[in-house]
Amino acid sequence: MGKYEALAKDIVANVGGKENVISVINCITRLRFKLRDEKKANTEALKKMDGVVTVMKSGGQYQVVIGNHVPDVRADVDAVLGVLETSEEDAGKKGNLFDQFVDMISGIFQPILAPLSAAGMLKGVNAILSFSLGQGYQASSTYAVLNAMGDGLFLFLPIFIGFAAMKKFRGSPFVGMMIATALVYPGFLDGSITATFAKSGGLDLFGIPFSVPAAGYGSTVMPIIAITAFAAFLERQLKKIIPDVVKLFLVPFFTAIISVPLGFLVIGPVMNVASDALGKGLMALQGFNPIIFGLVLGFAWQVLVMFGLHWAIVPFAIISLAKGEPTALLTAAGVASFAQTGAVGAVMLKTKDKKLREMAIPAFISGWFGVTEPAIYGITLPKKRPFWISCAVSGVLAAVAMGMGIKAYTMGALGIFSFTSNISLDGDVSGAVKMMILAGIAVIAGFIVTYIVGFEDEIVEVSEDVVATPVNFAKQKTNKEVIFTPIEGHVIPLSEVKDAAFSAEIMGKGVAIEPTIGEVRAPFDGMVMILFPTKHAIGLVSDQGSEVLVHIGIDTVQLEGQYFETFVKQGQMVKKGDLLIKFDIESIQNAGYSTQVPIIVTNSQDYMDVLATDKAYVKKDEMLLTAIGAQTTELVANPV
Repeated sequence: MGKYEALAKDIVANVGGKENVISVINCITRLRFKLRDEKKANTEALKKMDGVVTVMKSGGQYQVVIGNHVPDVRADVDAVLGVLETSEEDAGKKGNLFDQFVDMISGIFQPILAPLSAAGMLKGVNAILSFSLGQGYQASSTYAVLNAMGDGLFLFLPIFIGFAAMKKFRGSPFVGMMIATALVYPGFLDGSITATFAKSGGLDLFGIPFSVPAAGYGSTVMPIIAITAFAAFLERQLKKIIPDVVKLFLVPFFTAIISVPLGFLVIGPVMNVASDALGKGLMALQGFNPIIFGLVLGFAWQVLVMFGLHWAIVPFAIISLAKGEPTALLTAAGVASFAQTGAVGAVMLKTKDKKLREMAIPAFISGWFGVTEPAIYGITLPKKRPFWISCAVSGVLAAVAMGMGIKAYTMGALGIFSFTSNISLDGDVSGAVKMMILAGIAVIAGFIVTYIVGFEDEIVEVSEDVVATPVNFAKQKTNKEVIFTPIEGHVIPLSEVKDAAFSAEIMGKGVAIEPTIGEVRAPFDGMVMILFPTKHAIGLVSDQGSEVLVHIGIDTVQLEGQYFETFVKQGQMVKKGDLLIKFDIESIQNAGYSTQVPIIVTNSQDYMDVLATDKAYVKKDEMLLTAIGAQTTELVANPV
């Protein structure tokens, strides 16, 4: 063991002992534990321990913040645990089955919340224009374009989910997209392939018959999630046995040629059977007792939306309307989006988590237009209580709506524009008025109950890392040092960085940059003090003694080096302007990560002050920070 043996033993003992540790990895300053039971960890003792900066809990990880020397501490911790290599993706236990399900669903849908919200708002804009301008607008190409913009994402939703789910399951995201494109191939979406082979006995794959839903797998969720879960597992096994020289193309080839047929032959048909059984069961329940039917469907509607099973009910309503018969089948679902919207509004106003509030705003807006996926996957489901409150409110009011005999006479739009479907063909608006009243009650009830009952409002203090750690480095005499910008871009106050460890100046003073060029260059003459293996962060020390951390993005450690390229090594001497790292701004953003770059003077305590530039945008070779020395003749580093 190394010099941190005693610290490592104390840390292991206070996280609950060896038996409580599922896995441990480290990022640039933190030990990231996955524990079987976090309640067994002595958080207060760890926080007071010499050698531990603080303790944070985020993303299912128990994070012990150490400092820049964390790799050395990690090595001794591994020795204590008897574990040499562990994986961040080690599944472990994350609570009960529902908690694990929520973690999976949220992890898959978090990256696509923004486009989901945008699509919902586009549908709402088109609905407003349709209502205002009438049938002439609905027959225009403008309507068609906006409709495509709003509906396109939902129609091809499996492709987006294929990417995100494959990544969540530790597979290759683009292989997930490839698999999803087979499910939403146009011939399957419009039924032309099914029709072509209907006369010759139907669809089959190598002689094995299978069926495809009338509308294909567009807008579905669970089939592609199930297929990618299998595909990711299969891909990992294939990588173990296929030689490296042909692995690049044979692994995706065999992954796809096995996973896609399995999807069409097994997973898809199973989901079809489940959908048919659900639809017929609900129809029977409606006939038995409409009020009970409303209660059940109103409560379950958002759960059905999560699984994509709500589409099993829609065709029955379409059949009735096609026959000229009004239907109450979807009345029970009419208030669900409003109850959900009210719950999201309460979360938005009550939460102290800035990031959660930012996510809730577009989800709240799209909810008014009947698009609740962003609200479900990003806000209420992860928080649990708001989700079930919205379900309960929806169930009660749906039962009331069914008891009042409210029916739909046409297939209407969603959300606030759905009320037109409740206007009878002879112009009776009473049904629409009743639904408006119930919708208003749903929003208010969802808001009030959620606000009163509350939810776990843990502020994620950091998902990323870096805390200053004193290092032994001889400092020359200096009263002021100018630090030039390592990155070109827009200057952001450190307080606005979306990570409390940075914004609260826990690791030191500095500034942040929203980069416009994906290059990190040396801000002075000095040495590379630390270069993390995932390439997302680099620590430098200047010839004059200032220690500077450049941290590319927030939580980008999870990219494991993807989209980053380094041009220096740890311990290497550099000159001002030397290229250190290149990174792909667009790819990092598309992967769902912030590209804010905190630039920190980690030994700020050695200076009277660290002043940032007053420029809003900095270019190469321009001044970024000025470290003002103390009124002493020499600055001495704190001992390690």
